[in-house]
Amino acid sequence: MSSQAAQSDTKRFANNDKQLTLAITGASGAPYALRLLEVLGKAGWQIHLLVSSAARVVFATEQDLKLPAKPEAMAAVFAEYTGVNQGQIHCYGKDDWFSPVASGSAAPKKMVVCPCSTGCLSAIATGASDNLIERAADVVLKERGQLILVPRESPLSAIHLEHMLKLAQLGVTIMPAAPGFYHQPKSIEDLVDFMVARLLDHLGEPQDLVERWGYGASRR
Repeated sequence: MSSQAAQSDTKRFANNDKQLTLAITGASGAPYALRLLEVLGKAGWQIHLLVSSAARVVFATEQDLKLPAKPEAMAAVFAEYTGVNQGQIHCYGKDDWFSPVASGSAAPKKMVVCPCSTGCLSAIATGASDNLIERAADVVLKERGQLILVPRESPLSAIHLEHMLKLAQLGVTIMPAAPGFYHQPKSIEDLVDFMVARLLDHLGEPQDLVERWGYGASRR
């Protein structure tokens, strides 16, 4: 990248409050990540996307979506699949320590790990920082940013619960992938939208995916 292009990117990111680091790990729940990426992208967010090797296996299993290993090619696949402008999706490799998300001076202040494996949960809770996903989460914690984890595991062991409690006490939002049924979902997409809507609420992004409790047709 030329110095002029780098300066352009720096200026663009610095002037854009709608930035998010989205990490996707190897827990079940690829549809949640795809829908979140789609909605945020279409709402104008810049997404710094981190995808673990295990997540690529999950995408192939749950979505029949083969993700290439190279970040640029992966960004293109996600853009085509979700209909998001490719310029809004910035993918990085697991060892890309020169990426913006690796430093508190450049990383977005908001990060979501969706879905979040219990292995990733453990690494974040212990400050392992052994790959870029773990480092990015560590940066958001140390910079007092907003970190949301969407674990998908059942049942939960005492180890998992201890890690969640530790992180919750540090201000991390633990949002298990546990959709509700009071909105009378008719499809898997409705269940996915329930969780994505809750994530959007916490990120401060207006949403009309799911009717709010106590309003409209669902009110009794």
